[in-house]
Amino acid sequence: MESLRELYRIGRGPSSSHTIAPTRAAELFKEENPDAEGFRVTLYGSLSKTGKGHMTDIAILDVLGHDRCRVIFSDRPEDELPHPNTMFFQTLDKEENPVSSMEVYSVGGGRIEVKGRSPEQPQDVYRLSSFREIRDYCMRKDLRLCEYVYETEGEEIKDYLYKIWGQMQAAIRRGLAAEGILQGGLEVHRKARYLYRQNHIDESPQTRENRLVCAFAYAVSEENADGGMIVTAPTCGASGVLPATLYYMQKSKRLSDDQIIDALATAGLIGNLIKTNASISGAECGCQAEVGSACSMAAAGLGELFGMEIDQIEYAAEVAMEHHLGLTCDPISGLVQIPCIERNAVAAMRAINALSLANFLTNTRKISFDVVIRTMYETGRDLFSKYRETSEGGLAKTYFE
Repeated sequence: MESLRELYRIGRGPSSSHTIAPTRAAELFKEENPDAEGFRVTLYGSLSKTGKGHMTDIAILDVLGHDRCRVIFSDRPEDELPHPNTMFFQTLDKEENPVSSMEVYSVGGGRIEVKGRSPEQPQDVYRLSSFREIRDYCMRKDLRLCEYVYETEGEEIKDYLYKIWGQMQAAIRRGLAAEGILQGGLEVHRKARYLYRQNHIDESPQTRENRLVCAFAYAVSEENADGGMIVTAPTCGASGVLPATLYYMQKSKRLSDDQIIDALATAGLIGNLIKTNASISGAECGCQAEVGSACSMAAAGLGELFGMEIDQIEYAAEVAMEHHLGLTCDPISGLVQIPCIERNAVAAMRAINALSLANFLTNTRKISFDVVIRTMYETGRDLFSKYRETSEGGLAKTYFE
């Protein structure tokens, strides 16, 4: 498996696959064609169907030039494509005739692959690639999961995780301070500030917890939806879940940054396992691969924060993913707003619930985390294409009926 640096990425929202990856592809194409007279970029599949709402065209034009590049949204059927997120870049001469080209696939989490070239594969740093292998290794060496991360990646990964945590906190603070309507045309009002500032005299501790966790999740998700800087955890569309849970626990339990870094390491390990053995792409496996994965990461991170045993952390991560199985990716108008923002808040609360169940019932479980990862991938591949980030089914369809 790859470094956590490849999972946690700082970038512009609203989508790792639709914004960060196209930006990287455009930068690569521009670097390789510095003297081009002009550019044409054709988007296919999910990038075409939801690209406007995800600001894919803006991300590309910002790199290649609004006056030098034309972006085309193709209606070519998805079953004719090599990948659900396909981009075709061309350079043009003065008469707008094609000169050179590059076919690129956005494969999830901000990663790209270029046709005809070796996949963009950072060096694998983790020799073990299943939870069972990692658990057995940690049990033999008396290591916590975060300690396994530090042993494998080196202590310097902590510096990177501190940077990641700083960006997560900054996104929460910006989101809590912002007001107004999100861009995109749905007239969605920002709600994080409103949630955070409510103060009911008779509010129960549980209600307060739910309200604050939701406020923090909304804060990051609204920043993402508005094109702000966030951290993929594991994606832009699910970027609010993990920060919300960790930020709430740090504030309410007065936990140190060092403890949060340990939680980020453990959560990242869980996300890495999902990315390696299944998918974190909504276009490939639906929202279960994004919000479901984020919920698993958050549940595991919380388990680390509270000093749970490895079996308990595994159970928390498994419960969190199991109850997102089959979740569709159906953003209205292709915008990462409805139901995406609310889903981040619900998943953050569900991660806390998964933690509680793991605390009480670990010894009764029957399903391993490895099994639920495999099940998620098979379920995602079986989902009809309308429910995999195309905005052709589910809420995206019925909202306008």
